[in-house]
Formats: sequence, C-alpha cells, structure tokens
Amino acid sequence: MSDAAQPSAVEVRAAVQALKAALDRHLDAVERRSGEDDPAVYAAFNELAIAAEQYDELLYDTHDEVTPFEIPGDDSLPPYIGPEEPSVLSVLIRRDYTVTEPERLFSQAQRVVDLDPDAVDDRDPREGTGEVGDDIHTALGVLFGEYEPDEIASRHEEFGLEEGDSTLWVTAAEEPGEPGEWLDAPFEQADPELIICRFDVSTVFDEESDDYEEGPEDVVPGPFGRL
Repeated sequence: MSDAAQPSAVEVRAAVQALKAALDRHLDAVERRSGEDDPAVYAAFNELAIAAEQYDELLYDTHDEVTPFEIPGDDSLPPYIGPEEPSVLSVLIRRDYTVTEPERLFSQAQRVVDLDPDAVDDRDPREGTGEVGDDIHTALGVLFGEYEPDEIASRHEEFGLEEGDSTLWVTAAEEPGEPGEWLDAPFEQADPELIICRFDVSTVFDEESDDYEEGPEDVVPGPFGRL
C-alpha cells in the first residue's frame, strides 16, 4: 500500500468502535432470537464479520499488527426462504475427478464396448469399430453412459480416476418442472436460499480440523435438518 493510501490512526479507532457496536448488535440479536433461523441473527452475524474484517485490515495496514481471532468466511447458508412443507425437491450434485491412470480408463471403457459395441458415443468417428482407442472423451462417454454416478464414485479407482471435492444440494421448489424444461441449463436456477440440506466432501476439512477423523464429509443442514 502506498503512503498516500495509508489509513490513519483515526480510521483504525473508528473501525474498532464500529466493531464494538457490531458485537453489541450481534449479542442483542442473539438474546432476542425468535427461532433457530432468525434472519436478524444472520444479518447481525454478517455485519459483525464485515466490521471485524475491516478492523483487522486497518490495524495491520497502520500498525503492522493482527487480531487474535480468525475472521469467519462467508461459507454459511443464507436464510431459507422456500416453502415450509416442500412437496417438490431437486437434488443437485457436483463431483470432481482427476484422470490419474488413462490406460486404466481406456481399458475399462473397452471392456464395456466389447460387450456392447453401440456403447461408443455416436459422435465418435470410431462408431461401429468396437474400439475405444486412446480417446479420453470417448472413454469417459462410454463409462459415464454405462454406470450410474454413484457407482462411478464408489469404483473411481478402478476407472483410473481420483476423487476431488464433491457437494450435494437438496433444494425445495414450489412446483415440478415441465418435462425437458431445464435440461439446457440444469444448474442455472440453483438457489442457495432454497437449500433444505447440503452435504460437502473435501480433504480441506481434514487440514482445517481434527474433528473430521472419521472422514472428510462436512454436512451443512438446512432448516429441516439432515435428511
């Protein structure tokens, strides 16, 4: 930061006063909580996080000093605004993989094609030849066309894949979609405010806390708890 942009001691003092006020508002909101998902508590929490972060930054820039507390990240769910008794659900899943053993991937795909030559993607020029070759697009198309996503996840090592992060959202909806309505953009309308419950898996949880000794799964429940 340049000398011209350096904050003054007055700005730091103002930031700490704002932090104190945010602490008071947060405690007041907690004491007046109307329910488990009181939006006033959520708003006060966010205001406190912002005030703490601003103070932390100004303190460091001005005095080269840090606070003894960690500024919370914005990884919590926003207040739920969906129907109280949802009758329509959408399940959104993302799983990341790295192709670590291409030869294993090609071999497993070829086994599928040996049993069913039509399993080769129609867009592939080798259609009808009964050969996967070393085309990774073809191999992935064959395997993900043959096996359900859960089976891919449970057998990923057999297919030469390494698991990365994954997340599953269960969201509420007012009405079911019309057939084919959202297929062109299936995740476009994913709304965090409609999440009923969410399940995250990442190795980062092992690095951040010893609480994940039994596995890397992190569950973020919505207003209806864990399903």
